[in-house]
Amino acid sequence: MATDAALQGIYVRASQGSPAGLDLHWPDRPPLAIHPLWLRERCRDAASLDLRTEQRLYNPADLDPDLAIVSVVPLAADRYRVAFSDGKVAVFCAHAILAEIASPAADVPQRTPWTVSLNELPLFDWNADPSDSARLAMLERFLSLGFIVLRDVPSEDGAVVQVARRFGFPRETNFGVMFDVRSVPEAGDLAYTPLALDPHTDNPYRDPVPGIQLLHCLANRCSGGLSTLVDGLAVAEALAAESPEALHVLARTPVRFRYVDSSTELVETAPIVRLDAAGGFVAIHYSPRLDSTPLLPPDELASFYGARRVLDRMLRSDRFERRFRLDDRDLVMFDNRRLLHGRTEFDPAEGLRHLQGCYIDGDGPRSLYRVLRRRQAGASA
Repeated sequence: MATDAALQGIYVRASQGSPAGLDLHWPDRPPLAIHPLWLRERCRDAASLDLRTEQRLYNPADLDPDLAIVSVVPLAADRYRVAFSDGKVAVFCAHAILAEIASPAADVPQRTPWTVSLNELPLFDWNADPSDSARLAMLERFLSLGFIVLRDVPSEDGAVVQVARRFGFPRETNFGVMFDVRSVPEAGDLAYTPLALDPHTDNPYRDPVPGIQLLHCLANRCSGGLSTLVDGLAVAEALAAESPEALHVLARTPVRFRYVDSSTELVETAPIVRLDAAGGFVAIHYSPRLDSTPLLPPDELASFYGARRVLDRMLRSDRFERRFRLDDRDLVMFDNRRLLHGRTEFDPAEGLRHLQGCYIDGDGPRSLYRVLRRRQAGASA
C-alpha cells in the first residue's frame, strides 16, 4: 500500500453504528480503514512470530476470512491494544504501521537522478577493513546516485572480488566470478577490444540481469579509454517530461537480447525501459550490440525505432553522459539496472589498459545498509 507525505496518522474508529477499528487519515480525502486481516497478520507476540527469525509460526491463509476487530483501546506512546473476533489480543505501534505502508524504498536513501552537471564524483578512500560508518557513508551515496568510485584499491589480482564481498555476494556468470577487461587478439566480446563502447547495460541477455558491477583499474597507460556513465533514471525522467509517448513505446515493446560464443548461448526478452504500475522507473536494459527487435506491424516498428533513436541520442549526449578517467587503483561500483556504462576508444600501442570486473546481486547493498543502520541504532540506544 502506498501513501503520500500528507498522511496525517492513525486514528481509532469508534463511531456509533460502525465496527471498531483503526483508520488512516489524510487532510484531503476520506479515511481508509485498515483491514482486520491485514492487521492480524502483523501480530508480533511470541505465539505468532518467531522473534529470532521474524518468521510467522502460522499460515495467514488459515485465518477466518470474516475476521473482525472487536475493540481498540489506545495506550500510551501511540500504541493500541486490539481484540479480534477469533480471540486474539495484540498490541500494535502506530509508528511501525506507518513505516510499513510508506514507500517500499523509504528505509534506504532516495534515488537522486543526475546528469553531466554532477561536478564531483562520489569518491571514497578504500581500506581493506572499512568501519561500519565508512561503509554506511559509501552505501548512502551509492544508493542515492547509483555509483561510487573507490581510490587506493590495491593493484592486485582479484582485489575487485574482495571489495565486492564487503557489499554483497559475488555472482558467477559465464565469464566466471571475475573477468579481465583488456584488449586481446580474437576477442570474444567487444569489451576486450580497444574500440569505443557506447552507453550500455551488461548482460541484458541474462535472467536475472546482474544487479551491480564493479570494475577495478589495475593499469591504465593510455590517454584514451575514458570511462563513461549515464543515469538511466535521469534519462527516463527526461523522456517522461519531453517525449512521454517514446517512453511508453520503449516500456511496452519486447526486445530480444542474445549472447553467443563457443560454449554459451544466452537469450532473454525484455523491454528497454521497465516501469512499475505507477509509471515509475524500475530498470533499463540497453545494449545496441546485442539486441534484436521483433517483427511487428510497420507502424509499431516505426514508433519503436523513433523512440529508440530519441533514447539513444539522450544517452550519448553531453547532457547526460559523464566521462572520467579510471587510474591505477581506482574502482567504480555501479547499479547495472539503473546506470549505463561505456568507454572511449584507446590505442593499446600506448600501453596497457587492464581492468578486472565482477558482479554482485542488486539487493546486497540495500540489505547491508539496513543491517548497518540497525546496528548503529542498537549501539546508540
